[in-house]
Amino acid sequence: MTTSELSAATREKLMRVSTATLCTALFKEGLRNQFIQDVGPVARKDKNMVGQAYTLRYIPAREDLNPISVFQDPTHPQRVGVEECPPGHVMVIDSRKDPRAASAGSILVTRMQQRGVAGVVTDGGFRDAPEIGALLIPCYHNRPSAPTNLTRHQAIELNTPIGCGDVAVFPGDVIVGDGEGVVVIPLHMVDAIAAEATEMTAFEDFVTERIQQGSTVIGLYPATTEEARADYAAWRDRHGR
Repeated sequence: MTTSELSAATREKLMRVSTATLCTALFKEGLRNQFIQDVGPVARKDKNMVGQAYTLRYIPAREDLNPISVFQDPTHPQRVGVEECPPGHVMVIDSRKDPRAASAGSILVTRMQQRGVAGVVTDGGFRDAPEIGALLIPCYHNRPSAPTNLTRHQAIELNTPIGCGDVAVFPGDVIVGDGEGVVVIPLHMVDAIAAEATEMTAFEDFVTERIQQGSTVIGLYPATTEEARADYAAWRDRHGR
């Protein structure tokens, strides 16, 4: 059966694993290009960002179509997206990897936070970055950018496939962000990837503990000896992992 939405159990698993581990789990399944490039947290948060993608696509702005008055239009895609991105989802913005004008600012991001949106990601930049960084909602961008989006970007459509930081993002894909960056997981494989990443995290915690105690990585990482495998099984029993 095809998964149609992210389950609470899988969301909880994704809250506890790193984007690095998720990238390796995806690589095991043949997916090499799921980490959004040149995008990092506006400010680090104490937990992962996890949610399904709701997308906004920009095209290059054209001066005759992008005067400041366009924001008076109640159907402007950027404003509509801020009001329609479902709670628990992550707004992912295709800004064509161009941070020379802002994808959004603190007022719009604050509104999304108040609506229960799980996070915002752009491969461009945010204006009001210090204020956005102080919010609770996780946000990821290329770098701060003061000019309004209208000077470089025209909001053109919502919730269609986009490219963000050289990664294909489809509506409903699962987006996970941590202190390093953002990874995109196809929805149909998210349960298996989350389970694999959880297993990998347990093993990596075991290995880290052994390395801190002075063990060599040879035979341990990966566990190629019977001794290492037996030690890991005993460690899992002790720690309930």
